[in-house]
Amino acid sequence: MIAVLALAAGVVLGIVFHPTVPAGLQPYLPIAVIAALDAVFGGVRAKLDGIFDDKQFVVSFISNVLVAALIVYLGDQLGVGGQLSTGVVVVLGVRIFGNVAAIRRHLFRA
Repeated sequence: MIAVLALAAGVVLGIVFHPTVPAGLQPYLPIAVIAALDAVFGGVRAKLDGIFDDKQFVVSFISNVLVAALIVYLGDQLGVGGQLSTGVVVVLGVRIFGNVAAIRRHLFRA
């Protein structure tokens, strides 16, 4: 329940304050969001499987975001940022869909 309230509060604060992302960080925001979603869906799957650990979730969430952003940053420095961004999105997308499929199987027994 606390997580739902925190999510609602975050959405309301975002709507009210209209935060802006500095231009230098804009290429990393979509990758960070996808990495965060991967951690969230992994956490939901772990909760349904009965193996959820809050410390592991926080570490996974932060490390996913930082590693994904670091990979994209290094790609930008090497001149291949687009290709590495695509790679990160594909890998994390596969993980997200795998977790969603496991959640679906758990919830609907199908």
